[in-house]
Amino acid sequence: MERPFVVCHMLVSLDGKIDGDFFGMPETVPALKTYGELRSFYRCQATLYGTTTMLGGYAEGIRPIVSSEKTPLPKEDWINEEGRALGNFIVSMDPKGELAFSSHRLEKKGRPVSHIIEALTQQASPECLDDLRRRGVSYLFAGKERLDCALLLEKLRVLFGIDRLMVAGGGITNWSFLQENLLDELSLVIAPAADGGTESVSIFERADFLPSRPPAAFSLKGAEILDGDTLWLRYGLRRLQEKTGGGKK
Repeated sequence: MERPFVVCHMLVSLDGKIDGDFFGMPETVPALKTYGELRSFYRCQATLYGTTTMLGGYAEGIRPIVSSEKTPLPKEDWINEEGRALGNFIVSMDPKGELAFSSHRLEKKGRPVSHIIEALTQQASPECLDDLRRRGVSYLFAGKERLDCALLLEKLRVLFGIDRLMVAGGGITNWSFLQENLLDELSLVIAPAADGGTESVSIFERADFLPSRPPAAFSLKGAEILDGDTLWLRYGLRRLQEKTGGGKK
């Protein structure tokens, strides 16, 4: 399979949480700065987020359900050539096509302007496809009811030329790629703080709709102490390395 190099890059607390009150602590500020700076280390053309993460900071809410009398669009991949030409991408894991966008471009401070690519399943409605096209948002189909991460990666590589992809949460999305042995590297920026919140999300979380798999084993590739007692750990997925020899930068 022709696919990109995939790194999961996350900022976490000492107890492995990727959200929670610890983000507001002054002790977390150096870790936040480091996390942002290290994004450029991986030279990824695309960053991928799950539905909840997209809804929390990138999408403009849930798309209203509006019936359409137009002839339904075929459930086939559609690419906005203008967006593809940008060369930087935000990939949105949105199986049912529920997220709303006003434009195909996302602009975040300190990051390049990026084109939105929606990753859909066959559950996405014709009205969703019509709305995405009107906004210029590209979309790819990867699965019937559950997103097929391997197929999605292949399409991102072939159709958009993406050879380095960053997976950045949430926990279910991270596990979905780990589930299929598709993570080449795990990058953890650890803040010197503990959250303890029972409702906070961890780095990896298996949803009920995902099949079970044995625990994953990792091998340490690097460890550095950075500003503000921040720790940066890099791991390779051991099982993947044993099978393919991959996972090295």
